[in-house]
Amino acid sequence: MSTGPQYGSLRSDDDQWDIVSSVGYTALLVAGWRAVHALSPRPLVRDEFAKVFIAAAQDPYLADVLANPGSNDDETAFPRLYGVQTKFFDDFFGSAGVVGIRQAVIVAAGLDSRAYRLQWPSGTSVFEIDLPKVLDFKARVLGEHGAVPRANRVEVAADLRTDWSRPLEAAGFDTEMPSAWSVEGILPYLTDEAQNTLFTRISGLSAPGSRIAIGALGSRLDHDRLAALESEHPGVNMSGNVDFSALTYEPKGDPAGWLAAHGWSVDPVRTTLDLQRGYGLTPPEVDVKIDAFMHSQYITATR
Repeated sequence: MSTGPQYGSLRSDDDQWDIVSSVGYTALLVAGWRAVHALSPRPLVRDEFAKVFIAAAQDPYLADVLANPGSNDDETAFPRLYGVQTKFFDDFFGSAGVVGIRQAVIVAAGLDSRAYRLQWPSGTSVFEIDLPKVLDFKARVLGEHGAVPRANRVEVAADLRTDWSRPLEAAGFDTEMPSAWSVEGILPYLTDEAQNTLFTRISGLSAPGSRIAIGALGSRLDHDRLAALESEHPGVNMSGNVDFSALTYEPKGDPAGWLAAHGWSVDPVRTTLDLQRGYGLTPPEVDVKIDAFMHSQYITATR
């Protein structure tokens, strides 16, 4: 696989991005991994929309990744790990629907296509929160491909570092109804203070019976350890030269502990390795090594 352009510049309190810059590009990168995972012999999930985002963005690195997906454990490590993460959140929303929750919120939605992919119960509204340019790109690309949401999809253009609860409620979110919240992959890009504010707002909007799922492979990436891993396993390529150290923070908070202290019943925290085993898979050696320094956490809780 070829290397890509260098993405990532030092963060600021009010920095902005679209889908091909800064934090926004990481959503495109993850879509690339989901597209590659869908090509594997036995994918956990198939996100058939991921590849259309890669084609629309015309990013040479990701186009090459999709054309040359690799076949061994090293080359498919990150597509596999993000396939695991995708299934975790797919299953979370499926379970929420089974217990009667008809209001879902995808926080920092990026190129999440669940409103189009999943079989939502009748009457479900799916609110997607993200910056306007990100939502515009997704809506344009999916519209050009004739994609139709399988739920009442509602865009909420907002910055998570501001009071996004007001535009969410203005878009029709009902604070009296239980809701299902996904917080996927975003915490490493927020400071501890911003994380606490995010959880405080979610809790304030969540009626009894609400559920939340939080998950990410890790926090701030240790480039020295990644370089050592890539030297030992040459097929591994996490970033395509994305400078995650410039985009992420080093959060020291404990999301599960925060939730438990603020009225949520928290299930046992799992890692990506735990999830794989739960799906009947044996994590390859390279996945074990990746998780040793990325410290994945997958959390579910009920209000």
